[in-house]
Amino acid sequence: MKLCIAEKPSVAKDLAEILGAKTRRDGYFEGNGYCVTWTFGHLCSLKDPEDYNPIWKSWRLEDLPIIPEQFGIKIKNDSGIQKQFKTIETLVAQAEEVINCGDAGQEGELIQRWVLLKAKCKVPIKRLWISSLTEEAIREGFNKLKDSRDFDNLFAAGNSRAVGDWVLGINGTRLYTRKFGKNQMTLSVGRVQTPTLAMIVQRQKEINAFKSEEYWELKTVYRETEFLCQIDRLKSQDKAEKGLEYLKGKPFEITSFEQKEGKEGNPRLYDLTSLQVDGNKRYSFSAEDTLKHIQSLYEKKLVTYPRVDTTYLSEDLHPKIPGIMGNLRDYSRFTGLVLAQPIPKSKTIFDDKKITDHHAIIPTGVVPSGITPDEQRIYDLICRRFIAVFYPECKVSNTTVLGKVDKLIFKVTGKQIIDAGWRVVYDEFKTPTNQQENSEGKKGTKSKEEEEKILPIFTEGESGPHEPIIHKGKTSAPKPYTEATLLRAMETAGKMVENEEMRDMMKENGIGRPSTRANIIETLFKRKYIERKKKNIIATETGMQLIDLISNELLKSPELTGQWEFKLRQIEKGSYDPQLFKQELYQMVRGITDEVIFKN
Repeated sequence: MKLCIAEKPSVAKDLAEILGAKTRRDGYFEGNGYCVTWTFGHLCSLKDPEDYNPIWKSWRLEDLPIIPEQFGIKIKNDSGIQKQFKTIETLVAQAEEVINCGDAGQEGELIQRWVLLKAKCKVPIKRLWISSLTEEAIREGFNKLKDSRDFDNLFAAGNSRAVGDWVLGINGTRLYTRKFGKNQMTLSVGRVQTPTLAMIVQRQKEINAFKSEEYWELKTVYRETEFLCQIDRLKSQDKAEKGLEYLKGKPFEITSFEQKEGKEGNPRLYDLTSLQVDGNKRYSFSAEDTLKHIQSLYEKKLVTYPRVDTTYLSEDLHPKIPGIMGNLRDYSRFTGLVLAQPIPKSKTIFDDKKITDHHAIIPTGVVPSGITPDEQRIYDLICRRFIAVFYPECKVSNTTVLGKVDKLIFKVTGKQIIDAGWRVVYDEFKTPTNQQENSEGKKGTKSKEEEEKILPIFTEGESGPHEPIIHKGKTSAPKPYTEATLLRAMETAGKMVENEEMRDMMKENGIGRPSTRANIIETLFKRKYIERKKKNIIATETGMQLIDLISNELLKSPELTGQWEFKLRQIEKGSYDPQLFKQELYQMVRGITDEVIFKN
């Protein structure tokens, strides 16, 4: 008998149907030489401190740091989970081969491996590795089962991550709670949680310390076009008034008129983070909401595996693209243009070197049914992005006009869409693309007409009367994080990066993984370290106090946490020793413990 273990009952049911295991038993399906059972996500966890030593149940500074000689795992203390594990354990003992059908990612590998270790599996293990749950993908996956040992490094990375989070979370939380909590509150510390909170607190402090200042700008209107004077903002109204008097009565002269045709490159396919960013921008979905919706779409066979950090497709997918696109019947008004000619195998889309476990998120071509309105919104984003990447580039005309009044230089710019290209796919959205937030959280306030302003034709050397004016403004405080901008900051270890290629290069040093960032943000909300005010994320007094108490920069540094993340990714690739990672972690925790206990 071959035993298949899926990550949840719904997936097990689909696998059993395809494999012909159609007899339902208590906790599994059976038939055609297969048994198909399931976990409920994590059945196992790392042991608690008191499981190693009863003394460690009490939170005492003198016991820190707590570092077991050998980490162990245990079945979670839940009657349903323990019953299901007994079923798995019994089936493993009877099997001639086990097929790991867990989620095809680091977390899925960890879940299954811990269960198989606890069940003392001695028989050969194969791995089902698929990017979607369609019948075609499942059948293809079973025809190409991989050796479980091919994924030993993936498990090692997941296990090292779990151990690292345990060591830092247990010790850091107990250390700061006992030292500074004054028996009133738990001060939670985590490898990813703390630097994420530190970024939010730092932004909050910048906002709180900000003092708005008034400023004045000189502008002038020539031929119904408003030009801005190219000098520093004036700090007093008196200087502005003098500037205005200086401009009056002098002619305005055009010194340069330049029009350049340019292109706006197509958007990238979605990875999980960029989808969560757009879900937050367009629909105010939390990162956790978007993850929940896309996970459901994946399980309904409508999209490919979602917990990915690449925006590229594998090269072997190229022949399948016309078929997938042709099945997107609700988008036929867009797909016809793409399908009218052969789809080029562009390296900006298809590149095996840019893919580790899975390719970018795309629709499978299965016709949707039974999905919620919110799932439909996420599905729509994915379909439009999938189509847009194969569209022609957007062609624009960028106009820059310079003029002068005596010695003062004035400037105006405008942009005109010559050929909308891929932008056509997004025309139906109520929110225009230029109304999206940038990495600093700043939101465009210009209308589409203003953003794509068509300027008159000017001639170099022409001159004439103009109407100088004064514009009074106030400097703005830094913008609070939204979930969209926070996710981007986590992805790039706190550095604000607009360029897509640079962002890709920095992902290996990001804080956390795409699949865990939503949970980290939600944890900070649950612990009341941060709160929402409309779409903004605000650090609470509790969150700010916690960061102020943590004097050790290692715990708070996004860059250093990103370096640990990089090492975990190297473990996954087989180029970094898991034992060395743990030793470095232990040394760091010992150093932090000594510093807090003896220097504070």
